[in-house]
Amino acid sequence: PRVCVVGSGPAGFYTAQHILKHHGGAQVDIYEKLPVPFGLVRFGVAPDHPEVKNVINTFTQTARSERCSYYGNVTVGRDVTVPELRQAYHAVVLSYGAEDNRVLGIPGENLPGVYSARAFVGWYNGLPENRDLKPDLSCETALILGHGNVALDIARILLSPLQLLRKTDITDSSLAALACSKVKRVWLAGRRGPLQVAFTIKELREMINLPGARAVLDPADFTGLENAVKDAPRPRKRLTELMIKTALEKPGEKPVEVQAAGAAAPREWGLKFQRSPQEVLPSADGRRARGVRLALTRLEGSGDSAKAIPTGDVEELECGLVVSSIGYRSLPLDPAVPFDSQRGVIPNSSGRVEGVPGLYCSGWVKRGPTGVIITTMNDSFDTAQSVLEDLQGGVLDVSPSREGFGAVESILRSRGVRPVSFSDWEKIDAAEVARGKAAGKPREKIVDPAEMLRLIGH
Repeated sequence: PRVCVVGSGPAGFYTAQHILKHHGGAQVDIYEKLPVPFGLVRFGVAPDHPEVKNVINTFTQTARSERCSYYGNVTVGRDVTVPELRQAYHAVVLSYGAEDNRVLGIPGENLPGVYSARAFVGWYNGLPENRDLKPDLSCETALILGHGNVALDIARILLSPLQLLRKTDITDSSLAALACSKVKRVWLAGRRGPLQVAFTIKELREMINLPGARAVLDPADFTGLENAVKDAPRPRKRLTELMIKTALEKPGEKPVEVQAAGAAAPREWGLKFQRSPQEVLPSADGRRARGVRLALTRLEGSGDSAKAIPTGDVEELECGLVVSSIGYRSLPLDPAVPFDSQRGVIPNSSGRVEGVPGLYCSGWVKRGPTGVIITTMNDSFDTAQSVLEDLQGGVLDVSPSREGFGAVESILRSRGVRPVSFSDWEKIDAAEVARGKAAGKPREKIVDPAEMLRLIGH
């Protein structure tokens, strides 16, 4: 059987890996829009979290299997359509992730100085479409809207000492911009309370221990939470206890050396709760953001299902940089594929796309943009299992032979598209690692696709 996977991030690679491992004869072809593979592992994981990128080694093993091929620089839906792929393969799995961001839907969100977290992360991680973002870092106060790990990543990158970032694979141009940054205070605001934050304890601890930056948490935000959190699941309980401890810590309670560093800390960050953005306020000349009006909220219900209801009170927060970190969003790929635009997913059952036999989906486009790499791994194995069951149970008819890439290649050639192979990527990879070595970094990412293609003689 010939199986095609669209998207080479974790969802695509884990789906391919599971099918190859459990079906001795399957051939899997992976298509990717960019010349380079690995999706959010390359473009989403923070540069100072290199250990999270170790999954690339597993993905590389999968790509090097003789029953797996990688075709980069191919945009499905434009260079080749989903119906054309379905003609060429016995099964097609859509694993193309979430390539857009949720919008705030408030006045002023398009003012200069306001960025989506997706674009901001793409900028410092070298995502080609965000390479020219040039965020304005000339203000002292930044506001990040959202209480997830991505929000903490951005706060950490904005406040990290340069000597820490210099040793990472952060792009050269963003490092230069951060070297001139005037930002010294970062607020992270969320609509709900401390019991509803979406970040995890590892990321919070890392932020609290960031050298040269002081945490500012208001003890009043945590009154009575010790009792409320008694019966909460252990991760939530430990996370809340760490916030309470940080909020209540008196200046004299830290070890002397930490105190000295904290006292001299020119930078600070803090969490604001029960604040919902109402409007981004323009500067006097109307040319850029100067602050955000926040509605104060009260919570109805408890735990993860608590809803934030505006109280009618508002406050203004002065800030010249606003980053909206309220989530990613999947987009429809091809008119031939059903899409639920309300939920931003392809309607499916265990990865089987509703009403389209032989079409599957995995990852964020299947279940929405939540969870970490391990969540996506389990989700992708689940979809791969559906494909394997359908192959074994005869739901997928493999008696007609399908040409796979043979058929797609002639379509691409007729449209002037030249795919990039995995060995081409390995040349780009080697060039990036060599450039990084010269600068004392693990790699220096090439951010321009045209330069990538020149490098491999395309």
